[in-house]
Amino acid sequence: MAPRVVVLSLASDFGCQVQITNTEDHLLTILGLIELSYWQLASSGHMPDEYDVAIVEGAVTTDEHAHLLRDVRGKAAVVIAIGACATIGGIPALAGSGSLADRYATVYGDGVIVPAVRRAPAPVDSVIHVDYHVPGCPIDQSEFLRVLSRVLLGLVDHTPDMTMCGSCKIAENVCFFDSGVGCLGLVTRAGCGAKCPSLGRPCTGCRGIAPDANVVSALEVFERAGGGADALRSALDVYNTASEVHV
Repeated sequence: MAPRVVVLSLASDFGCQVQITNTEDHLLTILGLIELSYWQLASSGHMPDEYDVAIVEGAVTTDEHAHLLRDVRGKAAVVIAIGACATIGGIPALAGSGSLADRYATVYGDGVIVPAVRRAPAPVDSVIHVDYHVPGCPIDQSEFLRVLSRVLLGLVDHTPDMTMCGSCKIAENVCFFDSGVGCLGLVTRAGCGAKCPSLGRPCTGCRGIAPDANVVSALEVFERAGGGADALRSALDVYNTASEVHV
């Protein structure tokens, strides 16, 4: 029996779900291996009562999200978090830095009361255990296919621990720091093949901070480039505000 799969979104722009549709040549093959029971982006039906695999996009921003995730964890044998918002908090987590009430006041004006059900944006694994992770903003289609293959084959999650600098060297990219431009490749989790630097753009850290990252050394590199702690902190905050790593 094919595994029953649901795809749902929390606080996000649906970009990672769109990336799944962009698998193009492989999409029909994927659909032939699973029973797609619900897809929030592509269907108007309701979540089924029973399913085997849950693919979750987006950050947790409300008590309703947390309740949904606990319900999902109780039903699904496998939970896959896709995209920066779901795996590390991503851009939505910027709203959680400092006071949530101050953020509301900035957007809606003074005197607006933050709804009791709102919470500081956070990744999915802040609420439930996540079995597999597909990082990035948006996700890479080929990486999603690899992770889904691991799920179907019963293999454990395998997200790279090393930083992206090695991938840049393999791609023979010129280091941005040679020109005094900050780049987060020296602390960001590898696995994307240094896609942005290979296209002439410094890494913005959308894959999260690598477990092997040496943040202290990264700070020294940023200081030599003329940026220092403020530049590194500002760069990390774009996607990694919810991270436990502090500069």
